[in-house]
Amino acid sequence: MNPSRDVLRLIEIMAALRTPGTGCPWDVVQNFASIAPYTLEEAYEVVDAIARGDLEDLRDELGDLLLQVVFHARMAEEQGAFAFGDVVASIAEKLIRRHPHVFGDAEARAAGEVTGLWARIKAEEHAARASRRGRRPRPAHWKACHRPCPRWRAPKSFRTGPAALASTGTMRTRSWPRYAKRRMR
Repeated sequence: MNPSRDVLRLIEIMAALRTPGTGCPWDVVQNFASIAPYTLEEAYEVVDAIARGDLEDLRDELGDLLLQVVFHARMAEEQGAFAFGDVVASIAEKLIRRHPHVFGDAEARAAGEVTGLWARIKAEEHAARASRRGRRPRPAHWKACHRPCPRWRAPKSFRTGPAALASTGTMRTRSWPRYAKRRMR
């Protein structure tokens, strides 16, 4: 299997689905906001497959999550903002930047050292981004999990499991491990 060819095929399929007149009417009318709940749902399904130790299901759920990335990238490409290749380049650059102990001269021999290095680099990135945008940097203790999940209009499949909790805005990311632990019993 050639990953580049496989990913290119997936990108081509999404382009065909989004083509007005010949594509799928449902896919054509979607936008970032309408797809966002499905993206969240797929992320929770990945975590659920991990919690259950089901690698076959994990493979399928990772594919569904990848579809969400391709879908969002396609919509952005249609607006002239960025394409899937830009998403890949962005994460590759970020991984190299955040691993100077592998790709540069920094040293980190233990996981704790890597965590500290990663946190420092990430804080510097956030401060630089905030400065470019004319905003104040986030406090060092801020994390996305401190905010409740948004109250999106949930797809029908959100009625049970972790996605149902997330869609009501009552679940914080930090409570997910407790849910997963209960599911594993």
